[in-house]
Amino acid sequence: MTLSGKTAIITGSNSGIGLGVARELAKAGADVVLNSFTDNEEDHALAEELGKEFGVKARYIQADMSKADQCRALIEKAGVCDILVNNAGIQHVAPIDEFPVEKWDAIIAINMNSAFHCTAAALPMMRKAGWGRVINVASAHGLTASPYKSAYVAAKHGVVGMTKVVALETAKEKITANAICPGYVLTPLVEAQIPDTAKKYDMTEEEAKEKVILERQPSKEFATTEQIGGTAVFLCSSAADQITGTTISVDGGWTAL
Repeated sequence: MTLSGKTAIITGSNSGIGLGVARELAKAGADVVLNSFTDNEEDHALAEELGKEFGVKARYIQADMSKADQCRALIEKAGVCDILVNNAGIQHVAPIDEFPVEKWDAIIAINMNSAFHCTAAALPMMRKAGWGRVINVASAHGLTASPYKSAYVAAKHGVVGMTKVVALETAKEKITANAICPGYVLTPLVEAQIPDTAKKYDMTEEEAKEKVILERQPSKEFATTEQIGGTAVFLCSSAADQITGTTISVDGGWTAL
């Protein structure tokens, strides 16, 4: 399939899952807009390299996803949005009675509120074009829970709920809204944690991956950013025209437990 002529905005996409999704969409022919809260030469160079690699238009727009006005400004600056991938997210782990209020507010703002603001700004553009895809990168934690992750779990559950609402509001239009729910994905950040985890538990790195990091993932294998990106590409295809308001789990069986 080709997404030539479509423009995709991917929030939180200068690394990790977001960058993986952007790469797969660009590979499928979509022009892409990368985003993060930083504004370095490396960010703009990354977009330039991506565009050259896949022969598409690619640019970087700085916007802080914790700020409502900047979320909406990202969409406005892009000028067009056929595919919106709400991916930006952060994490903090603590018991609920010790959870720092500022961390709760930041996680809710970046992980959930940004998806609302970006979607609200993008839908008029999709309606004008007569086609659109809203893809929310939620999590297995949007469908289940873990201790000490109250803000993250609340935000991701909220994103899943909002996905359903967007789908219902656009059900008679050529616009779909779905959530991808990854389990543990092998990103540079996760990969860097493996040696420390192995050392902490006095295990080999393979043991640490299987018994600690991937404890709740029955496949005992990480998902890859390419797989998350490939799922996003599928959701943009005509085969997915009637898939809306649902979740697709890419979690090695986590939510089957």
